[in-house]
Amino acid sequence: MRQNTADYRALFLNDIPLLDVRAAIEFQRGAFPYAQNFPLLDDRQREIIGIEYKQKGQQAAIDLGWQLATTDVVKQRLNRWCQFIRQHPQGYLYCFRGGLRSRTTQQLLRDAGVDYPLVEGGYKAMRNYLLTELENLSQQLPMIVIAGHTGSGKTELIQGINRSLDLEAIARHRGSSFGSTDGKQPAQIDFENQLSINLLKLSQAAGPVFIEDESRLIGRCALPPLLQSAMKKAPRVLVEEPLEQRAQRIVRDYVCEALPRFGGEAISAKALGDKLRNNLNKIRKRLGGLRYQQLDAQLVEANGELERSGHHDAYIPLVINLLREYYDGSYSYLMEKRESAILFRGNYDEVKEWLEKAVLHGIEESA
Repeated sequence: MRQNTADYRALFLNDIPLLDVRAAIEFQRGAFPYAQNFPLLDDRQREIIGIEYKQKGQQAAIDLGWQLATTDVVKQRLNRWCQFIRQHPQGYLYCFRGGLRSRTTQQLLRDAGVDYPLVEGGYKAMRNYLLTELENLSQQLPMIVIAGHTGSGKTELIQGINRSLDLEAIARHRGSSFGSTDGKQPAQIDFENQLSINLLKLSQAAGPVFIEDESRLIGRCALPPLLQSAMKKAPRVLVEEPLEQRAQRIVRDYVCEALPRFGGEAISAKALGDKLRNNLNKIRKRLGGLRYQQLDAQLVEANGELERSGHHDAYIPLVINLLREYYDGSYSYLMEKRESAILFRGNYDEVKEWLEKAVLHGIEESA
């Protein structure tokens, strides 16, 4: 029989499946990447038992819990738990603190002839462990920031490096006002948990971690302060791409590659156009009234061309204007405030070659 565990490090390094028996509302607020939620108590049961606990104490709450645990309810719970256990015999179960709900679940399983270990300290202990690791590793791991104006190809460069932390992939957002993807962004807690786990795995080997330059917010996900501080101090590699090439890359990413995700051709062009106009409207105040009207008119024209002919070249002048009049100025201002060393600068291909040598032979040899 496997024993209960408090080895949180091993759980996260090895992507161990976790059976989360907290209520659904707790799970939605924050969980772990390899956890599945099959609650002991549903949201309503958790609420009324909590009220009983506050008013009459622990034993009264326990008694009420067993009253609610009818034969049908227990059977339903056991079926879900046992299915998970058959699929993940190497896993563990947990509740919020590793207390009553975990042990009740464990006992119900044992009564059904199934032994399954729990995580001591539960969700709270695992979450605290990840927060501590996130703070420590943000300060301890050497980092190199891939920087450059919007459309320089920074994300592609990051994705080509094994020892990298892909913040946009974890946040499920491209970072700009136009950066939302089809997938829903994670809760802030889930974002932080995944960051910590990725850093923990990267810490198992020597060498710098490459990370894309980002502002504090990636969509609605906020970078933890210590990680953001470390990124500002880290040495940089600058990608310096010509304006038109950056515009072409942006059109490829945000129009050509996005179009198939919206359905049929006519429908998708209209839906994508509406989304782009909505995104432009998000920065209306920062653009100013006249500049916004001019850019929106260009966007309407480009959307119309896409709907009529399927051609996307009309977006390129719009993107060039948007870069010149908004994104480049904002990014240049932020870069002027950085005092960290620049290890290398060049166009996309030159930086890619430098990074390949740096990863293969080490930073000193590539400099």
